[in-house]
Amino acid sequence: MQKTVLIIGASHGGVTCAFALRKEGWTGKIVLLDADPELPYHRPPLSKTYLTDPEDADRKLLQTAESYGIADIDLRLGETVASINRRAKDVTLKTGEKITYDKLVLAVGARPLLPPLPGLSAHNNVFPMRSAADASDIRKALKDSENKQVVIIGGGYIGLETAASLHKAGAKVTVLERESRLLARVTTEVMSDFFQKLHSENGVDILTEKNVTAIENGQIKCADGSIYLADLVVVGVGIRVNVELAQAAGLNIENGIKVNAAAQTNDPDIYAVGDCTFHHNVHYDRFLRLESVQNAVDQAKVAAASICEKERVYDAIPWFWSDQYDVKLQIVGLSEGHTEAIVRTEADKVNCFSVWYFSGEKLLAVDAVNNGKAFVLGTKFIKGGQRIDKAKLANADEPFKPANLLKVSDT
Repeated sequence: MQKTVLIIGASHGGVTCAFALRKEGWTGKIVLLDADPELPYHRPPLSKTYLTDPEDADRKLLQTAESYGIADIDLRLGETVASINRRAKDVTLKTGEKITYDKLVLAVGARPLLPPLPGLSAHNNVFPMRSAADASDIRKALKDSENKQVVIIGGGYIGLETAASLHKAGAKVTVLERESRLLARVTTEVMSDFFQKLHSENGVDILTEKNVTAIENGQIKCADGSIYLADLVVVGVGIRVNVELAQAAGLNIENGIKVNAAAQTNDPDIYAVGDCTFHHNVHYDRFLRLESVQNAVDQAKVAAASICEKERVYDAIPWFWSDQYDVKLQIVGLSEGHTEAIVRTEADKVNCFSVWYFSGEKLLAVDAVNNGKAFVLGTKFIKGGQRIDKAKLANADEPFKPANLLKVSDT
């Protein structure tokens, strides 16, 4: 009898897992479900180019419509799962239909966190930024607005990318950040100051220590008494992990759906991948939950291999990126727990530098601004566990080459 892998969630993790299953030799049935009615698409461009210059539908798709048929993947869109029955090994859709499985993959991701602000739901033009529908709604609202005054609540990467894109589209943009600096929870003051200056120079108002308390009649009110007018509001204050299905089914939940090195939950027939997972990272020797395309894709490939009874361990080094104006930020590794941060500036280039994070002699992470070489070298050094001559690293006159930067015993 033909076996079935059922995948819930058709974003980067779910789609990658489906096609990786075929590559790994799965000959059984693959059913891929998603509540979004659109063909699965790339999400990173939504807060970037899609807001100002939406691509043709086929160009932003993860796979063409024909690809699913060629790979014999049963893609079912606009379908919402109501529950998982582990004993019967089936799921029930909101329509009442039941689908049985032999292996189940949860690629359920996360959803935008909308704070319980008075008046938030009453404002006609309040949007999160998570889906293609959100991006389309924002573009339409901006087009229909006369004054095009936009307030973005939250100064994280999504908020800043959206600010840059909407400014390019002709909007007057103000970003309200609750913390004392931008990106306070994820990076150093060096990077916070750089992005504050970058946005200010491009005409976006960045205001910190602004705790939004209410939205009334198109006015954004803050705890300090300040008020900001907005034709439309974009909320980017974080996400909420979609763990409800897994939790109701009795799977282990700890800052996400807890999985082992093979992306397997405490039920050996159920896997989870992507933003929703809490997994162990070998390089940092701790459990993490990551929101990145890299994590979703790499973890999905491991899950597919494991389902096909091939030994594979998830041991990837995390990496991320952000595009704002003419700046590309590339991040490799995780800087949490660093004891020292070294800035290397490339003197002959504009807006080209990198920040290297160390815990003692161990390199943890690198933030590279318009500096692909720093990103590549940082990745190489972190993977190799090599020790770096910090004095040479900080000296822009020193050649930016592995043979020069590594300590003698590691060359």
